[in-house]
Amino acid sequence: MIRVKIIATGGTIAGVGKSGNTGYQAGALGINDLLKKVPGIKNYAAITQEDFCRIDSKDLTAEILLGLSRRVQEIFRQNAADAIVITHGTDTLEETAYFLHLTIRDSRPIVLTGAMRPATALSADGEANLLNAVRVAAHPDSMGRGVLVTLNEKIDSARDVTKTNTLAVEAFRSPGMGSLGCVLAGNVAYYRRSTRAHTIDSEFNLEAVKTLPKVKIIYGAACDDSLFVEAALAAKVPGLVYAGMGNGSVPQEMEKALAEAARQGCVVVRSSRVGNGAVTCAEESYRRHNFVEGDTLTPQKARILLQLALTKTKNPAEIQKMFWRY
Repeated sequence: MIRVKIIATGGTIAGVGKSGNTGYQAGALGINDLLKKVPGIKNYAAITQEDFCRIDSKDLTAEILLGLSRRVQEIFRQNAADAIVITHGTDTLEETAYFLHLTIRDSRPIVLTGAMRPATALSADGEANLLNAVRVAAHPDSMGRGVLVTLNEKIDSARDVTKTNTLAVEAFRSPGMGSLGCVLAGNVAYYRRSTRAHTIDSEFNLEAVKTLPKVKIIYGAACDDSLFVEAALAAKVPGLVYAGMGNGSVPQEMEKALAEAARQGCVVVRSSRVGNGAVTCAEESYRRHNFVEGDTLTPQKARILLQLALTKTKNPAEIQKMFWRY
């Protein structure tokens, strides 16, 4: 039987409240408590489990992110599991998933799941999501697909998936790309594969990385000014992601500020606040300023990739190649 290790990190799936879907304590339950609610899960895999942390995922830190990646790598290095499932809060689930997608050097399945309703809510969705995550992790077709995310019977790539709703159980989607597959009546079915590099094809290695470079996201809006760019330069931030309008559009005053940041050695990535579609050159001046095009990555995922890129180089041309590759 396939050996699946479940690593719990807290979140809504382990949340406890008096009633309803809000006002609960995230991460209140341990993984053993969650598994008691899904006795049939052991029909699909030989399960082992551990509580890595119990946080509300909005409180995710770089230390937890690095530690989780190293723990997953350690489990695979010791051959202690054939696949790994991680329970996670939905607020930052997509960022953790993409980080692992780029840093775990193994082709064995890693599946993240969570819940939009706490464990004590009426019609809580966490139990079904956890069961399906184990089904996906244990399925032979999940091998080599990189890190996967499954909620609400969908299977998505960590690169493409994002949270698109504040409360609905169908919150996780892959805009413009679509899901890789789904879980139909308990059966795992795949229909497409992501072509971008990940896991064993990734160049990122965390062995010598003690902390992640500080990268900040600046959210674009009408009447934008240079205030946050100036603050970032004063703090010597090495990377910025600008979530621009439309095709990563940058207002004139902001463009001047970001160009100065780039001139001073800060790597600037243009992303978009739109939520769907690729960011391309758009204006010739953007390339003159050495702004990096964020492609289809959301601002939060562009930040993850830029952090990892900065552990290797500060050359915008080299980092651009990474954005096109991953």
